[in-house]
Amino acid sequence: MKAVVTGATSGIGRDIAIFLAKNGWELVLTGRNEKELIRLKNTLPTNIDIIALDLAEKEAPFALYRFCRGMDIDLLVNNAGFGKYGTFSETVLKDELDMISVNVRAVHILMKLFLRDFKRKNRGKILNVASSAGFLTGPNMSTYYATKNYVVRLSLAVAEELREEKSKVTVSVLCPGPINTNFNKTAGVDFLIMGMNSKEVAKYAIEKTFSGKWLIVPGGFMKLSVLASRFVPHTILPAIIGTIQKGRKVFK
Repeated sequence: MKAVVTGATSGIGRDIAIFLAKNGWELVLTGRNEKELIRLKNTLPTNIDIIALDLAEKEAPFALYRFCRGMDIDLLVNNAGFGKYGTFSETVLKDELDMISVNVRAVHILMKLFLRDFKRKNRGKILNVASSAGFLTGPNMSTYYATKNYVVRLSLAVAEELREEKSKVTVSVLCPGPINTNFNKTAGVDFLIMGMNSKEVAKYAIEKTFSGKWLIVPGGFMKLSVLASRFVPHTILPAIIGTIQKGRKVFK
């Protein structure tokens, strides 16, 4: 069994990699920080291949796919992603374009390329890491919320296509709330509610992916929050989320 994990040098990606390795999976790990990839590789008990890539770069997703050719991959974990805090008119355009490249473009490319391989052999699983933000409209982090909406809707649509085809390939999407990772530092904010444990979320996500569950929302509070958001009018929901976002501790 072999899995590809993007964004593997920290946070939930790292914890997913550790959980898989402890359960006997061989891994292909990618991230921007080669030193961290090597350090992680040296701590894991299975065969690990690493490739340092910045998925914001145009050719990086294709380079990762080519690197994995002939490895008989069974699981793709599309985890790499980041956010930035600020109003749409004030945030840096390059940061947002990089965010779209990582959160959307790279996820889309890798999902399509690996999915085609999985369908040919009629086995394989894809786990796309989105966010509870994927069900919401998020003033002050508008681009991030929009990218995660894309990942959620794409994942569920493709999951339905596979169900209709009676394929043994599955697509799952993880939609956690706040997690105790480096996301806050990159985004430039602090969450108002206590974050979940990254290791617990990683374990939960992989177990649910293996069971074939499409939509994975860890934690009772977040399940209720996602459910409740469906009943709030679209004209009111942005105001609610915007008020919450303004209450965050912002730092640089």
